[in-house]
Amino acid sequence: MSEVAHPLASVLPQARRLYARHELENAITRMGRELTAALGGERALLLTVMNGGMFFASALAFAIDTDLDFDYAHATRYGNATVGREVRWLHRPTASMHGRSVILADDILDEGYTLAALREHCLAAGAGRVLIAVLCDKLHDRRMPGLKADYVGVELPDRYVFGYGLDYYGQGRNLPDIWALDAEEAAP
Repeated sequence: MSEVAHPLASVLPQARRLYARHELENAITRMGRELTAALGGERALLLTVMNGGMFFASALAFAIDTDLDFDYAHATRYGNATVGREVRWLHRPTASMHGRSVILADDILDEGYTLAALREHCLAAGAGRVLIAVLCDKLHDRRMPGLKADYVGVELPDRYVFGYGLDYYGQGRNLPDIWALDAEEAAP
């Protein structure tokens, strides 16, 4: 096992749990009901935003009560870093989007540049509409102007968060709860 520059085990004891697994599951169930109603029986394309969105998207798919098609996109501004760069595609979706409703399912809406690029890609590919569903909406004033999620599970403070798809330097995505660090603990 290689040594990790920022081991999760060193910060987890000081982290504060923001949302427990059952709270997240309840939020996802609510979102599934809302999306089911919005789709009205339409067979939409659920587009998972990798890597963080896979945990949320899987749970959301089970909560939506209509048939879905599935694909994924992997675009990043961060990699395992904490400072964003320009959006870089690692995998573009291949499913047909022409005239369809596309649900972009991601772990978090932070500044929004990646989700905006994905939304534009879907619209350029002919999507009839793009619905942005995020497990977490981080509350701050650095958001890309005009971008908002259509469906939000929980709101987060402007702190370094991890768990349930969100990572701490590439670690902790599989934690079942969402945790936060104090600002001084999170400084890279």
